[in-house]
Amino acid sequence: MDNENVIQLSGPFRINDSLGRTWEVRAIRIYDEGYGIIDVYVDLDATMEGDPLYEDPVVIRQILARLRMLGYDGPDFGAGDPGQQDDKLIVLEAPEEFGHFAASRGWKNLAETYEDDDANAAASDDATMDPRAQVAFDALMKKLGVK
Repeated sequence: MDNENVIQLSGPFRINDSLGRTWEVRAIRIYDEGYGIIDVYVDLDATMEGDPLYEDPVVIRQILARLRMLGYDGPDFGAGDPGQQDDKLIVLEAPEEFGHFAASRGWKNLAETYEDDDANAAASDDATMDPRAQVAFDALMKKLGVK
């Protein structure tokens, strides 16, 4: 990950897996912008050596506990796409509610930019419509029975 585009949510801490092994987490991070669904990146110090920690509910609960300690108060989330996982990286897919927490840390929802553009375009169209055309349009819609 390019550090210029990353928001670090947490620094180092320890977790234990369901077998009782201890793992050192370097950081929990997200990219600084995205389109609604946020992938959460958990960097480990050591390789998982083929152990799919991203599927371990004990590991995920501890990562969520850390995020909740930092202020996240939404629903649980789970593993991201298996193709995103790496030897020293756990990728979790957060629910939509995570966006509020992420925004409080500087994350930008790019989808909102498009929503704002659409709303501004619609308002602009209404504001620039010829008043005579608006009257004719309203009369036609009334005749058609459209409210």
